[in-house]
Amino acid sequence: MTLFSLIVALLIEQVRPLPAQQVVLDPLRRISALLTERFNDGQARNGQVAWWLVVALPTLATILVHYLLWQLHPLFAFAFNIGVLYLTMGFRQESHFFTDIHLALRMGELERARALLGEWRGRQYHDASSTEVARLAIEQALVSAHRNVFGVVFWFIVLPGPAGAVLYRLARYFSDDWGNRRDVEFGEFGRFARKAFEVIDFVPVRLTAASFSVVGDFEGAVFCWRTQALLWADKASGILLASGAGAMGVRLGMPVHESGEIVERPEMGLGEEADADYMQSAVGLVWRALLLCLLLLALVGIAGWVGG
Repeated sequence: MTLFSLIVALLIEQVRPLPAQQVVLDPLRRISALLTERFNDGQARNGQVAWWLVVALPTLATILVHYLLWQLHPLFAFAFNIGVLYLTMGFRQESHFFTDIHLALRMGELERARALLGEWRGRQYHDASSTEVARLAIEQALVSAHRNVFGVVFWFIVLPGPAGAVLYRLARYFSDDWGNRRDVEFGEFGRFARKAFEVIDFVPVRLTAASFSVVGDFEGAVFCWRTQALLWADKASGILLASGAGAMGVRLGMPVHESGEIVERPEMGLGEEADADYMQSAVGLVWRALLLCLLLLALVGIAGWVGG
């Protein structure tokens, strides 16, 4: 049921992408604002209480609902799996930005590509070259693919029913919304959310990087992972970018023009400069990694069926 739920959810999402902003992000934003208003006194302790309420309780509730639906009929539980995966996972939630940037670069429309990249990443790239735009788009795509698909898939497999998908999606959102805030008024409220997601994402991010290595240039990916990942400010993203860049044989990272200044960043990967062709290679890398994960899950299911 796990494999079929994933395949059906992926197919539905490809045919009819979820309007994540209206269906998922806006409600979560309102919940976040409410909890921040009620609980945030600048202390980490209240942030921990709020996290358990908004992440752990929905996860436990999902386990309970799945169990009750399974008792009624397995098909109900199967449909519930698909519905939750559709809400929590998806290539298409952000991929339209990547596709439009790729097309704009192919057509020589650099200004449009810069504007799309800025909308996607929430910054300005008026002075970015076509190479910088392609590089940043590939970086964003690799990280987004992990957080929108591979991380969700891992926890969906680990926990009962679709509870893992709920856990990962909520933990990721509140880590971004609370954990990344550094303003004085917000205080230490988001520290627990950030640390909790680091723990939750520790294994998935490394499995995603390993998948990139297996389906790409293995030696290049492992070399870059070992020697470059720690240089990146965010360790998890560094692992993904180093392994992905090494697997594709392309150079990512490096200084870029962003919001009116040059942002210094370490070099990730090896080989040639990024361009529109490597953007297509990134799409192929992600899809091959996903197919590898589904194949391994299928083999585990067959082994369990034969062994039983």
